[in-house]
Amino acid sequence: MNENPIIQRAAECLHTEAAAITALQERLDEHFLQAVEMIRACKGKVVVTGVGKSGHIGSKIAATLASTGTPAFFLNPLDAYHGDLGMLSAEDLVLAISYSGATEELLRFLPLIQAKGIQIIGMSSNEESLLAKYAAVHLNISVSREADPLNLIPTASTTATLAMGDALACALVEANHFQPTDFAALHPGGDLGRKLLAKVEDVMFTENLPFLSPRMPMREAIEIVTKGTLGIGIVVDQTENSQFSILNSQFSILNSQLVGIITDGDIRRAMQRLGASFFDTPVSEIMSRDPKTISKDAKIVEAGEKMNHHSIHTLIVVDEMSNSPHVVGVIDSFSCLPGTRFYH
Repeated sequence: MNENPIIQRAAECLHTEAAAITALQERLDEHFLQAVEMIRACKGKVVVTGVGKSGHIGSKIAATLASTGTPAFFLNPLDAYHGDLGMLSAEDLVLAISYSGATEELLRFLPLIQAKGIQIIGMSSNEESLLAKYAAVHLNISVSREADPLNLIPTASTTATLAMGDALACALVEANHFQPTDFAALHPGGDLGRKLLAKVEDVMFTENLPFLSPRMPMREAIEIVTKGTLGIGIVVDQTENSQFSILNSQFSILNSQLVGIITDGDIRRAMQRLGASFFDTPVSEIMSRDPKTISKDAKIVEAGEKMNHHSIHTLIVVDEMSNSPHVVGVIDSFSCLPGTRFYH
C-alpha cells in the first residue's frame, strides 16, 4: 500500500464508507420490506424531505426514485412553512431523512404532514428518535463512525443514507418489473433513452448495401462483400423487373425476394473446402438460406437481443409494411450499443 499519509487517509475514508454500506445489508429486514410495499401502494407521490446534508442526499434519492418509475420529488421543510405545504396531498407518502432523528426544522414539519393524513417513512441512526416515533416505518442508517479523521464530517453517514435510498429504488425496480424500455421512456433526452426508444430504421445502414445474385460467381461476390464493409453479402433473387449492376453493387429489390446471406465466415470456410474451384462457384452454393431479419419498425433493443440470441453481428432489415416485404437496410451489433452514434 502507498505509504504517503495523504493517500493512506483517503484509503481509510473509502474503507470506512464501504464498511458503512456493507453494514446496511443486515438491516434489510421486515421494516425495509414494509417500506417498499408502502411506496408501491402509494397512489400519489413520494415526497422526500430533509435538512442540510440530509436534504442534499434526499434530493438525489427523489431523483433516483422518479427516474426508475416511482413518482417522487424533494421538499425542503423550510419551504413547506412558506407555502410549499400545499404541494402535498393525502395520497402522498413522505420519506423523512435526519441522521440524528432530531433535526428541529424537520420535526416541526412532521406534525403538519400527519395532519394531512400522510404516512411517513423515517430514515435515521436512532431507532428511539422522535423521527422514528413519528414514522410508520423506520430504516436504520447508523454508522460506527464518520470517515474523516475527526469523526465529525457527514461522510460515512451520508454515504449510508444514499445507499439505503438506492436500495429502496433497486428493490422497487425488481418489485415493479421495471424494464430498460421503461427507463428509456423516462429518459428520452439521454443517449441510453434514445437508443432504447429508437427504431431500427433510425440506425440502419442504407447506402451501398452489398446485394448479390444467387447465380453470381464468388469471384464477383467477394468484391461486392469487401466494398460493403459490413462483412456480409445480401442474396436476393431477381425477377423480370429487377435491375442489378455488379459494377456498382446497386440493386432494385422492389420486386425481389431475400433468399440468403453470405458472411465472411462462410467465404473462409468455402475457400478452404473448395480450393481453386471456389471462385467459379455460384453464390447459391455458398450462402446460408435462413437469413435472420428484423422489421425496420422494431426497436433497436430488440435487434440487439435477437443478435445476442443467435450469436450473430448483423441483421437484414426488411420493410414489413409494404405489400411485398423487401430489404431496406442492415443493422449491426455496434449500432445497438448505448453511446454509439446513429447512422442515417
